[in-house]
Amino acid sequence: MFEILVLYYSHRGSVLALAQQIARGIESQPGVGARLRTVPKVSTVCEATQAESPASGAPYVEAQDLIDCFGLALGSPTRFGNMAAPLKYFLDSTAAEWSAGLLVGKPACVFTSTASAHGGQESTLLSMMLPLLHHGMLLVGLPFSESLLSSTRSGGTPYGATHLAGAEGQSLLSEDERRLAFAQGKRLAGIAWKLYGG
Repeated sequence: MFEILVLYYSHRGSVLALAQQIARGIESQPGVGARLRTVPKVSTVCEATQAESPASGAPYVEAQDLIDCFGLALGSPTRFGNMAAPLKYFLDSTAAEWSAGLLVGKPACVFTSTASAHGGQESTLLSMMLPLLHHGMLLVGLPFSESLLSSTRSGGTPYGATHLAGAEGQSLLSEDERRLAFAQGKRLAGIAWKLYGG
């Protein structure tokens, strides 16, 4: 079995909920597993440190996770139309992996959650795509052959799965959001399988 890395940062749980659905979609492909990883928070206080591992949930990502993966699903909440600083901080640390070409040719997708309908979901997804393109990864979207994209009144874009959390930060996904995130994971795993396993 080979694994696809589902790497995310989640502040209130919405992005984690999407990550879990994407992982379910990945694991619906026979022979493919999902490896969930997160990143630590960053602080403006230079002396602040994080524990070696989070108190709960997925472990922190390590460079070996990137090396081992056969694909990547990358998720972040929206911060002013951009990915959150903790995820950007981690990606900025991957110059050695970029230089060695360790991610070249691997498929990848992106996903996000916002508090408002016009909170910058698509620009956040695009911001996450940029470093993946520099790494030489093959971007996998969510095509309109997924009919829910044309009818949903909650999250979902052709750039990747999304969630509309609302002002209260509701992490409970709508049925459409669950199904689209699952479909994105399944599609990513299917493409990875065609490239490496089948």
